Amino acid sequence: MESTTEQQSPFARSPTLQTVLMVENYIKQHSGAYKKTELFNSLPRKVMWQTFQVIMEYLESIHKVAYDTESYVVYIWNPAFFEKVKNRPAIKI
Repeated sequence: MESTTEQQSPFARSPTLQTVLMVENYIKQHSGAYKKTELFNSLPRKVMWQTFQVIMEYLESIHKVAYDTESYVVYIWNPAFFEKVKNRPAIKI
């Protein structure tokens, strides 16, 4: 028989949309001010580390955040620029 830990859903660390948006907005407001662990510790609402990791991986994968040369988290999404270039033939969405 499997233990309770082994039976956990693969979604056990899946963040809610509200949590993803909270983290994203906080990064946007404090872009370049915190390294990853500092950011985690300063969030307005507590989040489990594993859940935070999932959110950060997601935001990195959709190119909304990046890390500078000193490992500070930087918000890089620019909707105005996206609107400007999205219809160019060289851009594939």
